[in-house]
Amino acid sequence: MNIQQLEDSRVKLTLLGLSNYKHVMAIASQQNLVQYSPSHISTPEALRHYVQTAVDGYYHKTCIPFLVFDKTNNTYAGCTRFMNIDTKNKILDIGSTWIGYEYQGTGLNKHMKYLMLKYAFENLMIEKVEFKVDERNIRSRKAIEHIGGTLEGVLRKNIYLLNGYKRDTCIYGILKDEWDVLKTTVFCDYNSF
Repeated sequence: MNIQQLEDSRVKLTLLGLSNYKHVMAIASQQNLVQYSPSHISTPEALRHYVQTAVDGYYHKTCIPFLVFDKTNNTYAGCTRFMNIDTKNKILDIGSTWIGYEYQGTGLNKHMKYLMLKYAFENLMIEKVEFKVDERNIRSRKAIEHIGGTLEGVLRKNIYLLNGYKRDTCIYGILKDEWDVLKTTVFCDYNSF
């Protein structure tokens, strides 16, 4: 898992760490940005703790956290990560993704997911990528479905959010053989980057 960055014409994903996370401090403080997540990032202290947890996971080889740089706007846009990496079973999650409201709906997220899926399946030799999202988060669910994620089920009342609400979590998956098709259909315009 010795990866430094993933990049195409639109986005650059670099390793997130304690030396660079302050680039997204203003974005992390946007109101309700992670309302469907159990993560707290809205204060400088909370964001630093969030990043420290990600860095710890990186050193334990359970996650690879990224800082998202939007090349079109020449600015940092948020964070994402590979997480719950299980090399024995060749499965991982793409999650802990948040980008500022001004970047949502611009195509940035699709570029991020293309780079991450390509790296997971073609470099890490992962056989399945999962996405876990709050059942109420329709925008994220539609985005996952748009890139080929298949709803595999719903874990009922399995994660507490910061406000005490216990969410139902939708589990989506993409298999390696599905990726071989998706990269020539859903992501056909991305292969030239």
